[in-house]
Amino acid sequence: MTPLPLPAPLPAPLLAPLLAPLLAPLPAPLPSGKLPHELLARLLATFPTTHPRLLLGPGVGEDAAIIDFPADHLLVAKSDPITFATDAIGYYAVNVCANDLAVTGATPLFYLPTLLLPAHTSSEATARAIFAQIAHACTQLGIVVAGGHTEVTGAVNQPVIAGTLLGSVARNRQVTSGGCRPGDSLLLVGEIPIEGASIIARERRPDLLALGWDPGELDRAAGYLYDPGISVVKPALAAARSGLVTAMHDPTEGGIATGIWEMAQAAGLGVTVDLDALPIDPLADRLCRAFGLDPLGTIASGALLATANPAHLPHLLQLWADIGWAGRLIGQIGTTAESCTATRSGQAVAFPHFPTDEITKLWL
Repeated sequence: MTPLPLPAPLPAPLLAPLLAPLLAPLPAPLPSGKLPHELLARLLATFPTTHPRLLLGPGVGEDAAIIDFPADHLLVAKSDPITFATDAIGYYAVNVCANDLAVTGATPLFYLPTLLLPAHTSSEATARAIFAQIAHACTQLGIVVAGGHTEVTGAVNQPVIAGTLLGSVARNRQVTSGGCRPGDSLLLVGEIPIEGASIIARERRPDLLALGWDPGELDRAAGYLYDPGISVVKPALAAARSGLVTAMHDPTEGGIATGIWEMAQAAGLGVTVDLDALPIDPLADRLCRAFGLDPLGTIASGALLATANPAHLPHLLQLWADIGWAGRLIGQIGTTAESCTATRSGQAVAFPHFPTDEITKLWL
């Protein structure tokens, strides 16, 4: 058999651009320990750090922040780690803390992130990207970075942020998750599960494309992180300042069902929920179902739970509508320490219970 002729080699001018990405040096990994001082100074300069109450902010060599709080306000603090959302970890880290402060009626003010970067795989570009995400989220919410810590360490195998956010609320105007009263209306602002849909679209994009999903749909769902967004600071603070709500809660891990159960537990009261009234985003629902996830148990940042006296319901719904948020009645707080119950199509059904967030099934 006559051997097939070998293809002619590409001319050098055509071959060079193809080989360049393969021959380019990999970004130099950052050394273990603190970020290099020069790099840290450049990155800190990208943060919003100016606030009249921040007497000493972040800087190379500074070990703590000094903050002034007026006597007629209460200090509210929240800490939360982000360990799984790697592509937008800085944005998640700020927003999840800000939501938890806002549902107490507190204005988020000062953020202190502890950023741990994995040794041998983290470059200067990695640090720059995460700092940019934190700066963007803080700027959107009017938060300043008051301090924090950065470190490259072999103790983690992917970036981790454990952030602390400080805020303030006028004395005697705070709201709690357990403040609901017997007979209160249970309300939900926004749709579910917005955060879950974004995570699925980002983390499982190749799998979904292989299943025939439209790339435009996946882009839209991935963008749910920003539009409609996972922040509920605006509707939470508006409700708190109106004095019309008795309790608020940010449903996150465990989804909307767990968030409702947590409110009832905090108040020592029962609750009845109309499952048909829960506003499930259609695209989010389809994404959950593609991986066998129940939307009611899937991480639900981007929605806000609240309770109020039924007489205040029209005013509260109008208040939210005026600032571009849709609220709806989804249930009622019981009069005694009853268990959580649910209805569907007017019939009693078991209240959905999720020992762990459904989103964890993506990594099983």
